[in-house]
Amino acid sequence: MMKTSASSERRGSDFIFCIPCLFGLEGLVADELRHMDMQDVRAEDGRVFFSGSLYDCARANLGLRCGERVLLVLSEFEARSFDELFEAVKAIPWENILPKDAAFPVAGYSLDSALFSVPDCQRIIKKAAVERLKTRWHLERFPEAGAEYRIRFAIRKDRVQIALDTSGTPLHKRGYRPAHTEAALRETLAAAMVKLARYRGKGDFCDPFCGSGTIAIEAALAAVNRAPGIYRSFSAEHWAFFDPAHWQRARSEAVVAEYRGDYHIFASDLDPRAVQIAQENAVRAGVDHLIDFRVADATSFSRETERGVIVTNPPYGERLLDLQQAEEIYRKFGAALDRIPGWSLYLLSSDSEFERCFGKPADKRRKLYNGMIKCDLYMYFKNEAKK
Repeated sequence: MMKTSASSERRGSDFIFCIPCLFGLEGLVADELRHMDMQDVRAEDGRVFFSGSLYDCARANLGLRCGERVLLVLSEFEARSFDELFEAVKAIPWENILPKDAAFPVAGYSLDSALFSVPDCQRIIKKAAVERLKTRWHLERFPEAGAEYRIRFAIRKDRVQIALDTSGTPLHKRGYRPAHTEAALRETLAAAMVKLARYRGKGDFCDPFCGSGTIAIEAALAAVNRAPGIYRSFSAEHWAFFDPAHWQRARSEAVVAEYRGDYHIFASDLDPRAVQIAQENAVRAGVDHLIDFRVADATSFSRETERGVIVTNPPYGERLLDLQQAEEIYRKFGAALDRIPGWSLYLLSSDSEFERCFGKPADKRRKLYNGMIKCDLYMYFKNEAKK
């Protein structure tokens, strides 16, 4: 049961944190948090909660592969009117959280609630925080020229959550992909596909529709156990109440936890420019030496090794091609894979006719979202039992 104020969220050195994520990835994010030994992990639609220290917050920001942000929950309460919202937000001890020069923009959403106007909710929450801070700093206007403490609210069925965004830039922006091809796959979704394929660095891994290289790069990061956020910064690193030693310790431990080994990761695309961009992104991610990039036609896909895993996101009608072109690619790709029956396949597509075009039904399907596009991950893995 969540408490109702910033002070009561503490349990010793513990706080409550919320990880928003793409729909369909909640279970994977929960598994990641349990693997990090986080406590009280529980999943809801589109978000996962855990309890921990500020050091755990730093670890989650650095290490999560499938989550979008790490939010420090300040309060949770019921509100059906703006007066109720104002008073509950004003009750939060903002003077213990925000310094005098803090920038504190407000963002959020409302679903199935009486308070449905997001701009009005933003205004009320901001006003409530300002009124509370006036009693501490004795100012009528705040400069907001210092570090950013972004306030995030979520209202679901009249239940309000107020939190601070410790991440800042979303976690899917690892920092290695300033250049990308059209309709690039979000990094967190690519990492989720790698996880669902159970790839951990053993055996051959291929993405024959590599685009900007995101899936192969995420596979390489997972293979060497590199924290995906190791080279980027986070908002909470600049917060007055957040000890910089937490970030230093988390980064040092992440570096020590990396693996060394011989990996077989291959990525190809028919577009030479896409392959060049993918190689440049891999360099920025520090994994270019782990991936073999090539210009190649996926519809002529072949491998010399008997077994391996293919994880890929081919172009489909809503992204790059018209539906007829996409389905012709599926048909030819399916025929190519018939010639290498020992390989498993995990393919993302929004086309409900994919299995018909590909030539056989998937062993399993999982609903995922690529941005706002509803997709299925088509999984063909029965050959794995023969390994």
